[in-house]
Amino acid sequence: MKNSVSRFDGRVEFYAKYRPGYPEQIISLLEKKIDFDVSKDVADIGCGTGILSRLFLNNGNLVFGIEPNDEMRKAAEEKLEKYLNFTCLKGTAEETMLADKSVEIITAGQSFHWFDSKKAKSEFKRILRPGGHVVIIWNERKNVSMFMKAYNKLLKSFSKELDKAKDNIADKEFLKSFFGHDEYHTQTLPNFQILDFNGLKGRILSISYIPLEGPEHKEIMNGVKDIFEKFNNGGQVKLEYATRVFIGNL
Repeated sequence: MKNSVSRFDGRVEFYAKYRPGYPEQIISLLEKKIDFDVSKDVADIGCGTGILSRLFLNNGNLVFGIEPNDEMRKAAEEKLEKYLNFTCLKGTAEETMLADKSVEIITAGQSFHWFDSKKAKSEFKRILRPGGHVVIIWNERKNVSMFMKAYNKLLKSFSKELDKAKDNIADKEFLKSFFGHDEYHTQTLPNFQILDFNGLKGRILSISYIPLEGPEHKEIMNGVKDIFEKFNNGGQVKLEYATRVFIGNL
């Protein structure tokens, strides 16, 4: 398997433009469940191009984006340069470069399945202030509409290496082991994207296991064209997600 840091090289533009965001309701959910407010400092681990970080920056929180990939980190710094409350550091989940007890909230989005969970947990405990929380947020593709069924089928043959890792995210025993107990909160929120043909191509090319060139690239691009022509409505398609949120103490 390609190294988890370098596997997104060459995909940053697609990732920044076409990956889905996260529902704004996450902020109110955290306010309700863990008394979250603007005073809480956030470490967004594996922040990528800053998609999840932006949610907390818009809320006024101080956010430390931790990202090992140089291209991703540069994109985050450029796209979020207007936010004076954002600092981006080269680090990993296992070695964040943050000081002891420096944040109240640790967030992890789509990057979570790349972490070494045991080492990350130890690092998270080091940088969390007493009473701090870890919030794992995951956009999971739905499989209800005819378009989503065709879309998921198209991706399936390319995604075997990630199936197990993704399944682990929502596994109760895994979460219990990670948090250290079974007292964590889970919530599912609706989420979606509306994309034209170029957007759909860009969304698929943002995925780490999709070839950027060669015969397999041509094969999946032909498949994208086929499903778009079949299911588009007025030149657009709707990608539907269930945003899974897991909130707990370590």
